[in-house]
Amino acid sequence: MSQSNPAVAIPADTREISIAHSPDSDDAFMFYGLATNKVRVPGYKFSHTLCDIETLNLRAQNEAFFDVTAISFHAYPYLQQNYTLMGCGGSVGEGYGPMVVSSKPLTPEELGRIKIAVPGTLTTAYLTLKIFNPEIQTITVPFDKIIPAILAGDFEAGLIIHEGQLTYSSSGLYKVLDLGVWWRETTGLVLPLGGNAIRRSLGAESLRIVTKAVRDSIQHALDHREQALEYAMQFARDLDARMASRFVSMYVNERTLDYGADGRAAIRKLLDLGHERGIIPIVPQVDFVD
Repeated sequence: MSQSNPAVAIPADTREISIAHSPDSDDAFMFYGLATNKVRVPGYKFSHTLCDIETLNLRAQNEAFFDVTAISFHAYPYLQQNYTLMGCGGSVGEGYGPMVVSSKPLTPEELGRIKIAVPGTLTTAYLTLKIFNPEIQTITVPFDKIIPAILAGDFEAGLIIHEGQLTYSSSGLYKVLDLGVWWRETTGLVLPLGGNAIRRSLGAESLRIVTKAVRDSIQHALDHREQALEYAMQFARDLDARMASRFVSMYVNERTLDYGADGRAAIRKLLDLGHERGIIPIVPQVDFVD
């Protein structure tokens, strides 16, 4: 699904920047300023494509499809040659994160004996689960089909991301493991889930200008929360306004403007552990543009 800015007169020398992100309320909130032309940058025009995160992970890896793309941090080593990370725009779990949920009470230790539905093998949720227990067996299911598949009896348990973290209990499912809690207890760090990557070939000046535009869009949404939430509600699957506000607050906040030194350390720790455990075959080389 593509979404373009409202029609404005575009000078011939304007540079168009393609941005891709998930059709979720938190990403929509983050890009509200740019998507609605509340934030403008002289000489630049921004086009928006909305797509699920695992597809974006694969496109960035295989095709260098977009100038700016939301990615799971797990995917970054596979595209680090062509992209660098923005110093803003990330989603970070502050002692919370993706969860394994089940149709009946289970302990985390029991997860090794069953097959778990996961939203994609390049998601950070998958990486963190495999760091937790490399022996866990998984099968990929579209993220929005995982809860229905558990309810239908196709799987005993599933790894949920996005709004499912707030809605699973209303479906009668049980929380087995919150990976954000486990990660903090294990490392003392926040759990970095996803960020924005920007194509290196844009050049130093455009890297800086476009990153600033994204940061300005985030700040605009935080400064105009009510309007940005109203815009984001069109992407809030199964959430009422109160729950959507809670979800956005979890993943768009001061950390989204700047990871902080500990947030950047957490990204490196996550990817280094993934490499050490043999989950990521490429040596991660994390760098940022600010």
